[in-house]
Amino acid sequence: MSGLEINQVLSQMRVMQAQAQSSNTVAETQQGSAADFSSLLKQSIDTVNGLQKNSGSLQEQYVRGEGNVNLSDVMLASQKSGVAFQAAVEVRNKLIEAYKEVKNIQV
Repeated sequence: MSGLEINQVLSQMRVMQAQAQSSNTVAETQQGSAADFSSLLKQSIDTVNGLQKNSGSLQEQYVRGEGNVNLSDVMLASQKSGVAFQAAVEVRNKLIEAYKEVKNIQV
């Protein structure tokens, strides 16, 4: 994967982080925060799903010889979807760790 692609993924992640931080205000209720978090999580999962579908579609088109699909386009889409999926898995792992820590807090 080229440095340019990594920078693009990182910039997209920074934009999403900025959007998440700007939407969180002190006056929000817990229900509003939960709704914002769930919608942000759903949007992220939908993005990963879209990247994987696009990658699969390009792979099928390349194998069949349809359209103007280059091998480099197929590999690039595959790498993008792979990085996005790995990032989603890491976020899931961190959420599970945080849940376990909160669960183990004694009140």
